[in-house]
Order: sequence, then C-alpha cells, then structure tokens
Amino acid sequence: MTTVLSPPIPLQAKARLDGLFDSWHLVESADGVVVGRGRIGGCDVLAFATDATIQGGALGQESCRAIAAVTDRAVMERVPVVGIWHSGGARLREGVAGLHAVGLVFSAQVRASGQVPQLSVVLGPAAGGAAYGPALTDLVIVGPEGRVLVTGPDIVRKVTGQDVDAERLGGPATHSKSGVVHVTTESESDALHQARVLVDLLTRQGEVDPRRTAGTDPEPLVPDNHRLAYDIKPVIGAVLDAGTFVELQAGWAPNVVTGLGRLAGRTVGVVANNPIRMAGCLDAASGDKSGRFVQWCDAHGIPLVFLVDVPGYLPGVSQEDAAVVRRGAKLLHAYAACVVPRLTVVLRKSFGGAFIAMGSKGLGADRVLAWPGAQVDVMGAVAAIEVLHRRELAAEQDPQRRAELVLRLTAAHESTTGGLARAVAGGAVDTVIAPSDTRRHLVEALAAVPHRGRGEHRNPPL
Repeated sequence: MTTVLSPPIPLQAKARLDGLFDSWHLVESADGVVVGRGRIGGCDVLAFATDATIQGGALGQESCRAIAAVTDRAVMERVPVVGIWHSGGARLREGVAGLHAVGLVFSAQVRASGQVPQLSVVLGPAAGGAAYGPALTDLVIVGPEGRVLVTGPDIVRKVTGQDVDAERLGGPATHSKSGVVHVTTESESDALHQARVLVDLLTRQGEVDPRRTAGTDPEPLVPDNHRLAYDIKPVIGAVLDAGTFVELQAGWAPNVVTGLGRLAGRTVGVVANNPIRMAGCLDAASGDKSGRFVQWCDAHGIPLVFLVDVPGYLPGVSQEDAAVVRRGAKLLHAYAACVVPRLTVVLRKSFGGAFIAMGSKGLGADRVLAWPGAQVDVMGAVAAIEVLHRRELAAEQDPQRRAELVLRLTAAHESTTGGLARAVAGGAVDTVIAPSDTRRHLVEALAAVPHRGRGEHRNPPL
C-alpha cells in the first residue's frame, strides 16, 4: 500500500512511482522531479521520476540537483537507483546554468557506475540531456511511447532536411537495434514490471543450491547436424531455472544472446551464440555487445555462463571496415580481466579466434565443458585440409576419389592436430558431458567455484 503523500506532488510522477514500488514514501519533490524511497520485492530502492506535466519534464537546476543527490545517496547507502524519464532535456530559459546542472547529473551517474545498479525506464520522449542520462545507466527499459533522441524531429528537419518523426528517430524499434535500449515493452505497466524483475535479479542474487539440478534436457533442442540452424534461447531456458531468463538488447547483434537469469537460485549472466542468426558467428557489433555485458556482470559480482556454438568470426571487407578486430578485442579484454566465476559449455563447435573469445580456459574460465561430438579447432577440419592440402586436392580430378581423399585427410587432421579428445588432453576442455546433464554440471561447478566479486583477484600479488 502506498503511503499518503503530503504535500501534494505531481500526479504523473506519483502514479509511475506507485507502479514501480511495492510501497514508498516521498524523499523530495523538486521542480518537476519526484524522489522516492521504497521497497521492491523486499529490497530497499531509491528512485526518481520526471513529470512531463510540468514544463514538459524539462530539467532545471533544482531538478538536476535532486537527481544527482539521490544518485549519490544510492551509492552511499549501497542500494539501486531507478530513474523514470519523460523529459524534453535541459530548460532553454536557464541557459548555460541549466546545461551545467545536467552535467552534474551525468557526473553523479558516472560515479555510481559499477558501484550500484542504475536502471532507467523511459516512458515518453527523453531528449538531449534526458537521453544521455539513461544511456549512462546500466539498463534502459522503454515503454511503447518511449523516445530516446538527441533532438526532436523539427530540429532535424531544419538542420538536415530529413523529414522524420520522433518514433523513427528514437522509438523502441530504432534503439532496440542500436543497442541503446536493453528491454522494450508493450505497455507502461509492463516497463515498470520489467524494472522490478531486473532489480530483484540484481539485488537479491541469491546462493546456488547444489540440490537443484533437475531440469529440461536441452539435447533435443539442438540438431545433430552442425550445419543446421536453431534458436539458442530455448536451450538457455532449459539450462536455467524455468522462467527466469531476461534477454537484454535482443535486437542488437542478435547473433549473440546476452541476459540475466537464475541457475539453481543464483543470478547469472548468460552469453550465447545464436546459430539462427548469421550461423552464430561473432562480428564487430557482437564484440561491443558481449564485451560490455561481461564487464558489467563483473562489476556487479554476477557469475557468467557461456553457451558456445560458433564457427568463427564473420569474415569480409565490411567487417574489417567496421573494426571487427578492435571491437572484438573488447570481449577478449573484458573476459580476461574479470574475476567473477566463469563457466563454459561447447555445444557443437568452437573454431579459431572465436574459440578463445567465447569463454576459453586460456582467458581464465573456471570450467569448460563440452558435449560429445563437439568440434574444437583452429577451423573446421574440411576447411583446414582445403588450405593445408590444396595442391593435392586440386590435382585429383575424379570426384569420387577426391571425396575419398578429403575423408582420409580430414580423419588424419582430426587425429593429429584437432578434435575434442586432444582439447581434453591439452586442458582446453575440462570434461565431456552428456547433454542431458548440462544443468547438473553447471550447478555443481558454480557451487564449487569460490565466489569472487569486485576488488577480489584470482592471483594475488607475490
């Protein structure tokens, strides 16, 4: 039940805070921004809401001071902060003083980054400073009327001549693909509900219960033929606790799936190749997406689970132009630098540089598991022998004899340079597991790995 508030506060902001909290009370009402403290699923949370009925929700000096203050307070008290945004940005009539005030909000958000969870719920147009505010937070949830844009369509039309509306500029469809938005929703109430779910996953991370090993067998969800595509999301759902997975940034770089869920009661972050998109290849955008996600999980002490089915990095001029090496290196750096527990399962294949990037022992994975028949190597055996034995193959003109030669060379290559058995013998893979036992092995491994969070180091200085 919501506490009766006195003095009266803007009704739009009040209604939205009512939808966010189980119960709450007013901390401050400052020139169109309402700050509240309340409970979400038993956890203390601070929140603020801009109110579009007061000067379009534009941010003045007083409202910016209130947002910066509640963000700093959240860090001091070690509680999450949720911002509900519906604002035209900095107030024009306040000039540079208003811009300075918005800068103070940004500074507070950066100080809080990696210290406490920061969530933004965008329920209407959020322009200028009110767009960059959410973008500086951990997670951005957008309702159907949410618009995140640098400036409105009128200014765009005058400056560029482009005739475009606010939805195309900054609507959910645009920013689910750009990566600005983490979760899109069908209604305002659903947006607030998703914020509650994510706050619960982040604040009540729980402890792994090693007895909770029963689950759905993921094997029937994955085709035996390595060339057949499939959707990895049902596999994730089968491995994690039922109904707990929340995908983040689903529309951006969909060849890699990232999200939060629970494994035997413990919050975990999941990174998984999705073979139904680009065959699950890594590319430049997926390097940005997964690298940032890994860093973020590490900052908040969330263990990582990698589900791997990757043929390699996507080749081509367009990828080199997109800086696939630089952007792909973000995932390498993030994974090697983090200290949280890290578990990996190779489902069907893992080749080349993607083998390293997707949770390898070389980068510090605590446990690497593989299904029987999984292929791990520098590249697929057939592709490898076409490089290593191209002259011998080119000299054989008879199709049947050439096919027989390919089979012999492939078998020889797998026995001497690649293959799962060699990966296990060399320590790149810890053990081969039955697919039906995937959840059990992950639960047992997570229970066995000592919890490590921020400020803790795998190898202390000598």
